[in-house]
Amino acid sequence: MLKVVFFGTPDIGLKSLEYLYNSPDIDVLAVVTQPDKPAGRGNKIQMSPIKQFAIKNDIPVFQPKSIRKEPDIQAELKKLEPDFFVTFAFGQILSQEVLDIPKYETINLHASLLPKYRGANPIQRAIINGDKETGICTMITELGLDCGDVCQRLVIPISDTMNCEELYEEISNKSPEMIKNTLLGLAGNTITPVPQCEDGVCMANKLQKEETEIVFSKSAQEIHNLVRGIYKSPSAYFKYNDKIIKVLETKVCEGCGNCGEFLEVTKEGIKVACGKDCIMLIKVKPEGKGEMFARDWFNGLRNKQ
Repeated sequence: MLKVVFFGTPDIGLKSLEYLYNSPDIDVLAVVTQPDKPAGRGNKIQMSPIKQFAIKNDIPVFQPKSIRKEPDIQAELKKLEPDFFVTFAFGQILSQEVLDIPKYETINLHASLLPKYRGANPIQRAIINGDKETGICTMITELGLDCGDVCQRLVIPISDTMNCEELYEEISNKSPEMIKNTLLGLAGNTITPVPQCEDGVCMANKLQKEETEIVFSKSAQEIHNLVRGIYKSPSAYFKYNDKIIKVLETKVCEGCGNCGEFLEVTKEGIKVACGKDCIMLIKVKPEGKGEMFARDWFNGLRNKQ
């Protein structure tokens, strides 16, 4: 049985932790996750989903502010004598001292087809850039950013309507078995990690606030990709009458006009002119209100006039 310490924080890694925990070939010795943080409207302190699972199943939990700077936690992890560390959206950079703890390796699940989209936001960037496919890779963690040798990879198609939430779910579902197979393959010498090719390297940098505003002079396809890529996290938006209108669902349609001009309101939504083609606003979330169909939002404005 392989002894594993799991490093992770958000929901996307939860199914992988659960899968490893329930596997007869794996012994999850401990979990390392980010410290509890305030969240929600009341800013109440909340545990990460990974910690919640660990507590429910009596798995020891470590919550370093920065594991690179906490030798006490490193010492506790050494005492466990793990075969592998597994990281999946942990949220901290590991030092060489940490990487040297497990008997074999530290394995990371990265949500892209490396060397494309190294960095923090591979899922959102793939959709924003209009990619037709992405994927997941298991890799050997090194000190550089997502530059280690690749153990296994799996291609995941991206449809023209898929948003980042749906892609998160797809990646979450497909990752557990790949992680387990990677661990067993490395321990059994049936997998040979392959160095990444430096051709095609691109970074998935953290999303900047200014990138989330819709610019109607761009093409309708670019706007549609942005809306899908940051669906509810944090959402693309435009301003109307000095109010922020978040856009949750769109589609590209034919037509032309002055950029940003509302051309017509139909049963489907609001047709807005773009730099190329038009964008149909289908669902929105106006400032201070809940989600609604775009046509209902706009008709409500007209009724107040």
